[in-house]
Amino acid sequence: FTRSESMIGTWLRGKQRDQVILASKVAGPRRPLNWIRGGPSSLDNDNIRSAVEGSLRRLGTDYLDLYQLHWPERNVPMFGEYQFDPGRESDALPIRAQLETLAALIREGKIRHVGLSNETPWGVMEFLRLTREHGLPRVVSIQNSYSLINRVFEFGLSEITYREQLSLLAYSPLAFGLLSGKYWKSPSADGRVTRFKGFAQRYEKPGVQPAVAAYATLAEKFGMSPAQMALSFVYHRWFMGSTIIGATTLAQLGENLDAWDKPLAADALAAIEQLHLSQMNPAP
Repeated sequence: FTRSESMIGTWLRGKQRDQVILASKVAGPRRPLNWIRGGPSSLDNDNIRSAVEGSLRRLGTDYLDLYQLHWPERNVPMFGEYQFDPGRESDALPIRAQLETLAALIREGKIRHVGLSNETPWGVMEFLRLTREHGLPRVVSIQNSYSLINRVFEFGLSEITYREQLSLLAYSPLAFGLLSGKYWKSPSADGRVTRFKGFAQRYEKPGVQPAVAAYATLAEKFGMSPAQMALSFVYHRWFMGSTIIGATTLAQLGENLDAWDKPLAADALAAIEQLHLSQMNPAP
């Protein structure tokens, strides 16, 4: 989990720091991640500061351009859950306290901007309300999952990004690699889905594989690879600030970058919308 920061820190040495935008996140409670700070117990001052200091040390820098709360501390449906359950309510650190810690870190010059991740419409608006009422840092971005098979962001958060001038930083644009086409005809192919099954619950739902197959077939019809169509769709959404891609080979990286120069034609977009209406968000 921390090796990526160490590798980026090694790469960053000797380069102009102001030419690079560095973003990182602090993991919160409610997930069994004992290798992170001994198991994150809260998004309180001590946990956030410990995470920031660790990132700065590994990256070899004295500030982060964007610092994000990886997921809410409070009870919310996430990572494949799609219903809010009031019965799971428990004590959670108030959002205002989290923002006050981030404000102090901005004053100290250790972070410059604040972002959210895996957040809900209510959560985003609550952060913005507290900013207005208490003069606390304003969030600038939302890092949520977004792909052909998970467009939940469009229901409420897309309007918020427009009216509040925020941007989406989309993760999993290929849905854990499923939309690359590699698992379409070879379900046991080596990759993230087969290596990290405990982190792919949202992609194990009944409607996922039929939707993946349908989108792969559609990509073939328009002369594109499944990955190119899936990425081009995400890259060119009006609310997109940036897209988080991952590649394990240079060939994959080339395909990811090539999709940027291939915006989808109107007929392809119309076909995607029709398919979306019949198989909507199977991996929320």
